[in-house]
Amino acid sequence: MSERSPLPWLGIVLAVISSIVLLAAGTEIELVLANLLLWIGTLWISRPEIAPSQPRRDRVNFTRDSMRSLIEHSGLPLLMLDQSRIVIANSAAREALGRHIIGQDARVALRHPAAIALLDDPAGGSTTIKGLTGARSIWQMSRYPVDERYWIVELINRTAEADISRAHTDFVANASHELRTPLASIIGYVETLADSDQKVDPETAARFHGTVLKEAKRLQTLVDDLMSLSRIEAEKHDLPNTRIELNGVAAQAARDAGRPEDKDRIEIKKAPGPLFVRGDRQQLEQLVRNLVDNALKYGDPQGTVTVALSLDDNDSAILEVKDEGEGIAPEHIPHLTRRFYRTDPGRSRAAGGTGLGLAIVKHIVERHKGRLDIASKPGEGTRITIRFPTLPDDTGEMS
Repeated sequence: MSERSPLPWLGIVLAVISSIVLLAAGTEIELVLANLLLWIGTLWISRPEIAPSQPRRDRVNFTRDSMRSLIEHSGLPLLMLDQSRIVIANSAAREALGRHIIGQDARVALRHPAAIALLDDPAGGSTTIKGLTGARSIWQMSRYPVDERYWIVELINRTAEADISRAHTDFVANASHELRTPLASIIGYVETLADSDQKVDPETAARFHGTVLKEAKRLQTLVDDLMSLSRIEAEKHDLPNTRIELNGVAAQAARDAGRPEDKDRIEIKKAPGPLFVRGDRQQLEQLVRNLVDNALKYGDPQGTVTVALSLDDNDSAILEVKDEGEGIAPEHIPHLTRRFYRTDPGRSRAAGGTGLGLAIVKHIVERHKGRLDIASKPGEGTRITIRFPTLPDDTGEMS
């Protein structure tokens, strides 16, 4: 006569662990409890029948096979240990740590002092491990007992969270520095002008007033760019739904860029036919203005800035902005879209740059599902190319 297999404790433990992870992620407790009860109930009902004569070893193998099937497709790297030996590693664990870890002692497989200390702790627990899978990687490792023999090890990759936190910290520090510089200049000149003991002649006072006005405008531009970048990042997952004809938008934005005396340096080459894209008109105009402004500021003061539009063989709309300046050294190109990155900080500030122009361009391109390429050679100028997916000519109403 057959009998039901023992309670699937391994599966129940995994269900509890998953519920804890869901709670930590902010899921409502009612949904977590419902999921936990459903999972445990399913495990209870699905227990297969096992003949009483079935050897204990076969029952253990059955339990391992069931656990292997249960955790294989979990998004989290999970290991099952027999004492300290790894007997199961799901696909996420094999991808993170390598297939060779199965059968190894976990202390040898992980080879990290913090991981070894946790594995040697009789009570289990959780710890943070830096450098487990790479120099900058950060993992949260947890070890839970199943019974006196088996353990579950769970790994959660915290690297992205740490990178985001580090990026936010750097951004705040850089933004504070950029804001403090013009403010210090403004305060210094105003204090000098306001000091009744200082004998400032009219010519010097006029020069001081001009500097204060220049720094105030720089401060205003920086605040505007910070707010613009914040809005674009907040909308980056919302695909624009307005049909835009790119030829007209780009040409008008290019004509609006720069100073009045720079207008004759801008050459616009439209595509022979209309280029319809799904876009946000205001952001596309800002993208073109930023690119043309940069080309005018950092290109040859007497050279031409070319704004060209075309359609490639893959039906992508191409926007290209090219200057005739000194060009950019290759080591700088991968970093140009970082916030506040400048190849020449002194020249950039003197030209009124905030260091956010190309960061804004990058986020606008990402929101529009486009592709950004920057090509430059010292002495030959810089060419920035953006490709946007196009819409058919007769799709919807044109904005």
